[in-house]
This record gives sequence, structure tokens and C-alpha cells, in this order.
Amino acid sequence: MQQEMNIGVVTVSDRASRGEYEDLGGPAIEAYLSEVIDSAYSTTRRIISDDQSLIENTLIELCDRQHCSLILTTGGTGPALRDVTPEATEAVCHKMMHGFGELMRQVSLQKVATAILSRQTAGVRNQSLIVNLPGKPKAIAECLDGVFAAIPYCIDLIDGPYMVTNESRFVAFRPKK
Repeated sequence: MQQEMNIGVVTVSDRASRGEYEDLGGPAIEAYLSEVIDSAYSTTRRIISDDQSLIENTLIELCDRQHCSLILTTGGTGPALRDVTPEATEAVCHKMMHGFGELMRQVSLQKVATAILSRQTAGVRNQSLIVNLPGKPKAIAECLDGVFAAIPYCIDLIDGPYMVTNESRFVAFRPKK
């Protein structure tokens, strides 16, 4: 029987964590995942403030204790002083996957000139892939459309569970054997 994948979804927002602002990013990620993944998975959700040590501790907990194979964060990737999600991700990862951020910015620049201000990145901690996404739901979907085909194979390479994609939406890139 195939192992069910656990996916972490982390919203990084001072206002959403205090209940002053509706979290739109986390639900947008979950809706996206329901469209593109055909294998069994569950999600573990967190809404936290823009505090680097809290972000780091949350990512470590989701990787090391909750055994999330994929963690998608939303928010905290801009140039504002409180935007520290990429720094937290880099602090907890063993390997950075710079191509994810490069491609997400490239995709976003086709839509909006201010995408150059975005600092999305991705990295691997043990058997977990962490991907930082922007905060706006439309931008989340655009960025994931750009990189999602590579995510299942990346998870294969770090010995995570096998992810099956909805092939009418995405054909996961995996080298021919």
C-alpha cells in the first residue's frame, strides 16, 4: 500500500495570525493541491506571525516531527522589514533549491513588473521539500503552475512518498527509466 503524504501549509502573516485579516493564502494552496494531486495526502496547517525564530521552529516541527514531505509557505517573501520567510527557510535547510525561486520569479514577471521584488526560494531539510510562495492567491497558483511538475520527482529524490498528479492538470516530470 502506498504511503499517504503529509503536506504542510504555512501562512506567514502578522495580521492573519492575530485574526485581524482572513487567511486567503493557505486555503488557496489547499484548493490548488486538491486539483493537482491524485494520490492520498493530508495537510497540516499553521498560521503564524512574521517572526524568524517562529517560522524556523514551525518548519523544523513540520519536517522533523510531523514528517511533511512537502511544505508550502505563503507570505513573508517581499522586501519589507518583517518579510523573513526566505531567511528562515535557508536557516533550516540542508540544501537550497534556487531553481524554484528563479522559475517562480520568471513566471511572475510575465504577469507583473513588481515580481522582481519577490524573494521566493525552496530548500530541502532531510526528507522534506520546503517551497516559499507569495501571499496572493492568484500569484500562488501562477507560481505553483510554473514549478509543480518538478515537485514529485524532487520528493522521490529525497526518499519521500510517491506523489501521483492529476495528469489532466499536470504530468509530473520523472526521467524515463
